[in-house]
Amino acid sequence: MQVAGKVVVVTGGANGIGKALCEVFHRAGAAKVVVADMEAAGARAVAAEVNGAAFKCDVAQEKDILHVIDETERQFGPIALFCSNAGIGGGFDPMSVNAGGSSDEPWQRSWAIHVMAHVYAARHLVPRMKSRGGGYFLNTISAAGLLSQVGSPAYSATKHGAVGFAENLAISHKADNIKVSILCPQGVDTNMLRSIPKGPQSGDGDLSPEQVAKDALAGIEQETFLILPHPQVLGYMRKKTENYDRWIGGMAKIQAKMREDFGK
Repeated sequence: MQVAGKVVVVTGGANGIGKALCEVFHRAGAAKVVVADMEAAGARAVAAEVNGAAFKCDVAQEKDILHVIDETERQFGPIALFCSNAGIGGGFDPMSVNAGGSSDEPWQRSWAIHVMAHVYAARHLVPRMKSRGGGYFLNTISAAGLLSQVGSPAYSATKHGAVGFAENLAISHKADNIKVSILCPQGVDTNMLRSIPKGPQSGDGDLSPEQVAKDALAGIEQETFLILPHPQVLGYMRKKTENYDRWIGGMAKIQAKMREDFGK
């Protein structure tokens, strides 16, 4: 898919990877880039840079996503590419004594943002895309959705859920000419990475948001389902599936080292 001349929506577009996506789509000639974010001022600032439009949006709320879709299509035309990019880094605790946690809150918030936001976008856009012969979803997930996230069971589980939904979205609507890509980087130099404890996602070739956005654009142009800005993730995936028990043992060692470092 070529972005030139297309209407594009990016959630979580006020900073980090989302901001970089807005910029790269603008440079690629998008007809209109719509920046959706809970931080309304930040969304407006990015929109001003890319001659776009801004909407305040909490992606955990279906009504907010529907509002963005309705207003974008009313004002600017059919959405060709919807980038479900918003994410949070909550629930990280390397010293946790129970993977089940002690509260539902981090699980519910992670589930709403990392899984249901993708579901809501598809729920309201798939019928429209089918009626006009196709469309494209880019879902920003994480290498954690393919591997795991030491220190955050909620992040790991919901990112795995996001991968599963994206796979099914692509399978279910391939015949409708609806394309899907998942963007699964490791460490990216963003506020979210800096806000969480250091772990295996850090120091393994941290990339700039701009580089990740360029890789995302290339993947969309090639219509690649799995976009890996960190190519080493493919090797980690292979090692995981070749010997799951060995992989879990290795990850447990990383967990132990994290706890040791964090406890100092």
